[in-house]
Amino acid sequence: MMKKLLLTLLAAVGILFLLFAEMDGFHVMPGILLIGGIILIFFGAKRKKPTKKEELPALSKEKEAHYLKSGMSESEIDFFRETMNQAKSQIQHLQGNINNSAKLKAIDLRHDTLRAAKALFKELVKEPQKLHSASHFLYTHLPNMVDLTDKFIEINSHEIKSKETYDKIEESSQIIDQMAALISQDYQQFVADDLDDIDIELSIAKQSLKRDNG
Repeated sequence: MMKKLLLTLLAAVGILFLLFAEMDGFHVMPGILLIGGIILIFFGAKRKKPTKKEELPALSKEKEAHYLKSGMSESEIDFFRETMNQAKSQIQHLQGNINNSAKLKAIDLRHDTLRAAKALFKELVKEPQKLHSASHFLYTHLPNMVDLTDKFIEINSHEIKSKETYDKIEESSQIIDQMAALISQDYQQFVADDLDDIDIELSIAKQSLKRDNG
């Protein structure tokens, strides 16, 4: 359809060009430049067509009530949902990268990176007011992990590898391993308060049992 439109446009310009070419004082070169300019504008506009932004899933009444009960305003809910939607996309992307590489699978198995990332995501959904506590995970560690594994997959896919390539692969895998460990730590730190709470409850329960049995 676009090609037909372009051909029609060029045909019209060509006819005008031939008509004006017979007039006195008309030069051929400006006409050629005019046609070339039209072509460039046409294809340039086509390339600059804006990409569609990924829409947020519909907010259920239950989730909305949960967020409001957590003390969040409407703007905070919107920000939280956009942040979590991006994190979900990054986790899915990371999972795809890990599944495409035996080396990345080994790193993930060593640190339980994907499980930690998904578990932290679920904890945030349960406690959205603690979003700030996961800032390192959301804005640094997770996106960096995605970028690093992207580059690793790209370099590792080279059919012919030089010594420099193997060195970069090894260096990248070491950095990815460290980043995977940080993501696991992010989860442990996020749930640390819950562990402290249960320690207190266990201590109270033990004292109660000791008193009752005494």
